[in-house]
Amino acid sequence: MKRRSFLRHMTHGLAIPGVVSSFGYANAQSQAINNLLRFANETDRVLVLVFLEGGNDGLNTVVPLESMSAMNAVRPHVILPDSSLIELPGKNLALHPEMADLKALYDEGRFGIIQNVGYPDPNFSHFRSTDIWMSASDSNELINTGWIGRYLNQEYPTFPEEYPNEENPHPLAIELGYGSSLLFQGPTSSMGMVINDPEYFYELINNEEEEAPDTNAGDKLRYVRLVARQSQQYGQVVVEAAEKVTNQSEYQGDFLSQQLRIVSRLIAGGLQTPLYMVRIGGFDTHDAQVESGDHTTGEHATLLRNVNNAIRDFMKDLEFQGTDDRVVGMTFSEFGRRIVSNASLGTDHGTAAPLFVFGNNVRGGVLGDNPLVTSNMVYDDNLEMQYDFRQVYASMMEQWFGQQSTGVSDVLLDDFDTIPIIGDSVITDVKPPISQEFKVFPNPLNGQANIELITDGGPLTVDLVDMQGRTLQKIYSGSPEVGKLQISWNTSQLQPGRYFVRMRNSTIHKASSVIKK
Repeated sequence: MKRRSFLRHMTHGLAIPGVVSSFGYANAQSQAINNLLRFANETDRVLVLVFLEGGNDGLNTVVPLESMSAMNAVRPHVILPDSSLIELPGKNLALHPEMADLKALYDEGRFGIIQNVGYPDPNFSHFRSTDIWMSASDSNELINTGWIGRYLNQEYPTFPEEYPNEENPHPLAIELGYGSSLLFQGPTSSMGMVINDPEYFYELINNEEEEAPDTNAGDKLRYVRLVARQSQQYGQVVVEAAEKVTNQSEYQGDFLSQQLRIVSRLIAGGLQTPLYMVRIGGFDTHDAQVESGDHTTGEHATLLRNVNNAIRDFMKDLEFQGTDDRVVGMTFSEFGRRIVSNASLGTDHGTAAPLFVFGNNVRGGVLGDNPLVTSNMVYDDNLEMQYDFRQVYASMMEQWFGQQSTGVSDVLLDDFDTIPIIGDSVITDVKPPISQEFKVFPNPLNGQANIELITDGGPLTVDLVDMQGRTLQKIYSGSPEVGKLQISWNTSQLQPGRYFVRMRNSTIHKASSVIKK
C-alpha cells in the first residue's frame, strides 16, 4: 500500500479515542494570498459548523404562524401550542419554546435564520444525504471528497508528506465528536484533525491517563496509548494553545456544549485554525419527538434546549475571551422532516429546513420566505427548497473568508448564486491572486479545450487528475516564458465524469474542476 493511501486509511480507521491528525498549513511562501485558509489566518477569522445529525424538524423549530391552522390539521401529533411559541415580531414566525436565548441573540442582530435550505432531487437516506451535504455534490453524483477537503487539496497538493513544518505547525481544521466525516476528506487523504472524545482532550492537556490493569493486557494498553500520544503530529500545539486559557465562562454539561467549550478555548489560546466542526445527534425523531400530554416536551425539545444552551454559552465565552468578533457559526442538518406527522408522536424524513448562522458579524434576521403549509397536504408532500445549501457555502466562503467567486466554483464543482449572510462592513474585496489566472474552457468539455494560465518562467506541469487524486494524463510539461500561456487540449477520448486539471510550478499549485459529459 502506498504511503498516501496508508495515511488515508489510517485517518478513517483508527479506533483509539483521542486526537487523530492528518494535515497542516500550506507553504508560507505561497502566492495564493487570497485563498480561503491563508485569508482566514491573516484575519484570524474562524467558521464553526454545527451538525444537527439526524434531520431536524424545521416546522417545529421555526414555526410559520400563518400556517398554524393548517399544521394543526396535518401534523396534530407534534404541533406546538400557540401560547408556548416565542414570536419574532413582524415576521409572522416563532421559535420553539426552548430557544429563548437564541431569540435574545436574534434581537441583538447576532442570529440569522435562512429559510427552506435543501437541494434538488433530495435523497431521504441519512447516509447519502449527509454525504451530499459534506461533499457539496449533486444528489445523483457519488463523490468521495468533502468540499473543504477538495479546497485544501487544490491549494496544498504536497500534503501530507511535508506537513506540519516549523513555520506552519497548526492544523487548519478540527473536528470534534466520534469519527471523521467526509467534510475534510481530500482526494488522497483526510485533511482534518479529529478530537474524538472531549474527555480525552482534558487527559491530553492535563497529561493524565486512565489507569490500566497490572496485567499483560494492561501493559499492551499502556503501550498503545503511548504510541497514540506520540503519533499525534499536532497534539503539542493543541496542548500549548489550551494551556494558555485558564478561565472560561460557564457551560452546560451536555455533549455539544463541551465541544464548543473546547473550540472557544483553542481559539482564545491562539490556535491558528480557521475551521471547526462539532455535532449533536438524535434529530431522527420518528417517534417520541414530543410527549403526548405536552408537545413542548420530548426528544426534540431536549435537543433544541441543548443547541440553545450550547450556542448561548459559546457566544458568552467568546465575548469573555475577547474573540467574539472573529467567529461565525452555522448549523446544518442532512434534511428536514415531513410536513405530515406520523402516529408515533414523530415525523419522518423530509426535505428543506431552516439553517442558522450566528456571530457578531452575521446579518441578523430572517432570509427567505415562510414555508407554506395547507390543510389538504398528504404524507408524500414536502416543503419546497428556496436556497440550495451550496449557496450558503459559497456565500460564507466569499463574504467571511474573502474567497473569489472563481475559486468558489472550483471547490463547489459548479457556480452558485450567493445570498447575504455576513454584514457589509466585514465583506472583504481583495484583488484576485495570480493563481486565479488559471482557467479551463469550455467547461463542460466538448472535444477541444483551452487552458490559460500565468507562468513565472520556471518548470511547469499541467495534469489531469480524477476525483480520487490519481494522475490520469500529463497535459503539459515544460519551462515556458514568463507571462500568459495557452495550452490546447484534446478531450475527445476522455470518459464522462468530473475531474481536476491541476497546474504546478515553483510557487503555485492550483486546480480547476471540469466536467466531461
